[in-house]
Amino acid sequence: MEAGRTLRSRLRPAVLVSALVFALAGLMFAASASTSRGTDLRAERATQLRDLVRQEAERVERLEASVNARQASVEDFTEGRAGNPAAVQVRRDLEATRAAAGLTPVTGRALRVTLDDAPLRETDDPLWQTLTPNDVIVHQSDVDAVINALWRGGAEAITVMDQRLISTSSVQCVGNTLLLHGRVYSPPYVITAVGPIKQMRTSLWDDPAVADYRAWAQAVGLGYELVRLPEHTIPAYEGPVAVEAATVPASGLAAAID
Repeated sequence: MEAGRTLRSRLRPAVLVSALVFALAGLMFAASASTSRGTDLRAERATQLRDLVRQEAERVERLEASVNARQASVEDFTEGRAGNPAAVQVRRDLEATRAAAGLTPVTGRALRVTLDDAPLRETDDPLWQTLTPNDVIVHQSDVDAVINALWRGGAEAITVMDQRLISTSSVQCVGNTLLLHGRVYSPPYVITAVGPIKQMRTSLWDDPAVADYRAWAQAVGLGYELVRLPEHTIPAYEGPVAVEAATVPASGLAAAID
């Protein structure tokens, strides 16, 4: 009898625990059924996730469209296609000034003139014995003559070697080398001009200084070559445009004082 009572006393807590577990499980199943209302919760969550992704994608598309529209407006204002008419005109005037100052590239038909020193000859050559070194090299005046003739012929832009000429450019000869924009070049000197081909060629032909150079080149062997380029791009000037140093001639200072 005592053994039976002991067994029943041991089984009673286990039965109670099992009953509680089954009761909790029943409550969880009931809550799940009530929440899902007879549907698959995992499928519903997947549907909600797809809807959220679609909504976010649509929001991103709207934001991208807004950004593109704002960027287009900024470009319109920057390029002078929209905004205050006076500001638009100022932008156009500024762009025209930049082009005139040589700060924009120029593309078109071009002429290329190459000037070169005369080749060395034998020391016993009679002609060579009558010449001095200055007679057989290209001088600054020769380069200037070609440049000025091209400008008069309507050149829109000119480069000497790889340097774009602007209003403050100064071509100088140092010995038998050429100095331009702080760079030193040796012959042959290449001068390229974009502009009306016929007018520039005529100007080169009619210029007295260039004509004298051509005649002397034939006599002593100096180099002169004229080539037509069907299309050529002269880059924009990228150096400083401000005058860094200047001096007033004594005559000008006296006149200012008077």
